Amino acid sequence: MPVSLLLIEDNEDILANLYAYLEPLGYELDCARHGRTGLSMALEGRFDCIVLDVMLPGMDGYELCRRLRSKTTVPVLFLSARDTELDKVVGLEIGGDD
Repeated sequence: MPVSLLLIEDNEDILANLYAYLEPLGYELDCARHGRTGLSMALEGRFDCIVLDVMLPGMDGYELCRRLRSKTTVPVLFLSARDTELDKVVGLEIGGDD
């Protein structure tokens, strides 16, 4: 059974790169381009992992992760242009896995 990933990312180029890399490896992919849509999909779907951007329209990735953690234990990996040590600490403290 393939690993199912939810990609929550609003940048089309990044999504295209993720699909180009992950689909040939056999991952089953779904995506959301908006924070609120991503939250809804994450809570309604069955995903093995969520790849989450921080800067999203509608709801940022940090808030989305906080809301997810109160309802699910699905691993969350942040994929973001934010790369300071503080950004990483915040992501881990709110429930991100990496």
